[in-house]
Amino acid sequence: MLMPMTPLSPHASPWPYPCWIAHRGAGTLAPENTLAAFRLGADHGFAMFECDVKLSADGEPFLLHDADLARTTNGQGPAGALSWDALSRLDAGSWHGRAYAGEPLLRLEALARWLQALGLMVNLEIKPCPGDEVRTGRIVAERVASLWAASDVKPVLSSFSVAALEAAAAAEPSLPRGLLIDRWQPEAIEEALRLGCGALVVHQAFLNDRRIEAIHAAGIKAVAYTVNDAERAGTLWLAGLDGLITDRVDLFEPQARLGTCPGLNLSLDTLLA
Repeated sequence: MLMPMTPLSPHASPWPYPCWIAHRGAGTLAPENTLAAFRLGADHGFAMFECDVKLSADGEPFLLHDADLARTTNGQGPAGALSWDALSRLDAGSWHGRAYAGEPLLRLEALARWLQALGLMVNLEIKPCPGDEVRTGRIVAERVASLWAASDVKPVLSSFSVAALEAAAAAEPSLPRGLLIDRWQPEAIEEALRLGCGALVVHQAFLNDRRIEAIHAAGIKAVAYTVNDAERAGTLWLAGLDGLITDRVDLFEPQARLGTCPGLNLSLDTLLA
């Protein structure tokens, strides 16, 4: 049964996040979801990041996209089957290149310390191991509330998993949330509102000006993933996009360093023309 919720009002709490968001730290330029990637993304001028968080067997939140370890580490098998002690010994960098050999998996606590030391922000995608949606949503939310207790701007918790977002909302209802969708679903706006989300995060191929307008009409923000083409980015900004997740931290470095939403400038330029 779906849990009823009271939607958060985005208008009551302004959206304080940078519009340029580096995917998994630095896109494809460094081993994803590692501290090396976040450092590189920051070096390219990005002040906000997106990354994937799941739980070890003993309940420690750490960063990894896949349910299996094989693609991005020297481990094998389900990531959620190992303790954090075992996971922390894996090499999460060599797959990307010799320069990153020995780069470890990143614990959420370590990421929190690094981000806050530099005043940077993050969208944490709750990426549960199969069957672990509720526990992951709850623990990640509780840990985020603790780790960012002294921060004025909290991380955004997003997920494709409704169950994970429901659990996160039940545990820490004040944390900002975003619903992820990989194709356009008209009912997604209503679902995002029910979940108390301040943003709908949509695969970029399924966004256009009408859909962004519909998202805004519901009082929530429109965020696109993963946009790696400058022309496509320009089209989405002109349509009113609020946030853009990209692998191309190199291509969009100048814009990210400016720190302002290009859509505002593009709209003004259009009006003046």
